[in-house]
Amino acid sequence: MEHVRPAAAATDRIPLVYRVVMAAVGPVIRWWGRLEVTGLHHLPAHGATIVAANHDSAWDPLVIAFAARRHRQIRALAKASLWKNPLVGRVLDGMGQIPVRRDQANADALGTAERILTAGGCLGIFPEGSRAQGRRLRARTGVGRLAHAVPQARIVCAAVSGTVDIARFPRRPRLAVTFFEPTAAPPAETVPELSARLTAELRAVAPLPPVEPAGRAVPGDQI
Repeated sequence: MEHVRPAAAATDRIPLVYRVVMAAVGPVIRWWGRLEVTGLHHLPAHGATIVAANHDSAWDPLVIAFAARRHRQIRALAKASLWKNPLVGRVLDGMGQIPVRRDQANADALGTAERILTAGGCLGIFPEGSRAQGRRLRARTGVGRLAHAVPQARIVCAAVSGTVDIARFPRRPRLAVTFFEPTAAPPAETVPELSARLTAELRAVAPLPPVEPAGRAVPGDQI
């Protein structure tokens, strides 16, 4: 069963493309995936917010966004290669997503993310960088850098599970998104330490799922 609280922010501020995409993926996530959402009250309806999440499937950003759809638009950092498809690129632009090129400094992408947060927006990011695929990945510094650059931003964790099973038809998935506040930062916490702490706390709630069988992975992911 899906548990959500009523909308707190005006839905007319959410782009039409974003709402259309949420409506399109709704049957898969809510009906087929039996989505359960808990802790949504931890996600502020207004103000600068960083949503940090674990990453196991290409469905993760859509499931998290759908879980928060009545409460907040979550813009995300997404791998730039997704924009190679003009139609997909237009949809991503309409949803307010930010392209990131892997293994590069990405000063432009982080600069855009900082401006969104400074303006009071909500930004989603995966501290692990890419899909874990059963591996324990070293936390990337992006989330820590953003948190230090925009100290007024509130950090909320979104632990998502069950998404790898969406591609394992006819096995029916059981999706869950748990929003929660991370533990208080210790004194003088560094950027890498912050990223590592968030990753560890996310994995404590959403452990690594079993490795997907060869050839069953969903193409594409976001970072």
